Amino acid sequence: MTRQSVSSGAKWESIVGYCRAVRSGPVIHVAGTTATDSEGHVVGHGDAAAQTRYIFDVIARALNELGADLRHVTRTRMFVTDIAQWEAIGRVHGEIFGEIRPAATMVEVSKLIDPRHLIEIEVDAVVDK
Repeated sequence: MTRQSVSSGAKWESIVGYCRAVRSGPVIHVAGTTATDSEGHVVGHGDAAAQTRYIFDVIARALNELGADLRHVTRTRMFVTDIAQWEAIGRVHGEIFGEIRPAATMVEVSKLIDPRHLIEIEVDAVVDK
């Protein structure tokens, strides 16, 4: 089975030993993604919905590089630092995945790597040609 990967270009990838996304056959796994731009700045500071939207844009680009798009997503996992923000985050998820309706999980965590990150998202996708 052919394995393809996509790098985000973040300095942490080589240090930690990961990449943004991996495709093995029809299955794609996208690593935990935060609202961090290519310069390392946090996007949407203090705004969980804005961070969620930005993250799904990053994820969509990674999927596209591997021959997929958001309609191929079968599962989302959302790690949030304040579960009280669930509705704002959920609304963005619903805007993006309204008809796709992947299996979804949202859990509160005590913190993420950068305290300005309000959410981290990972997804799985299957390209069913």
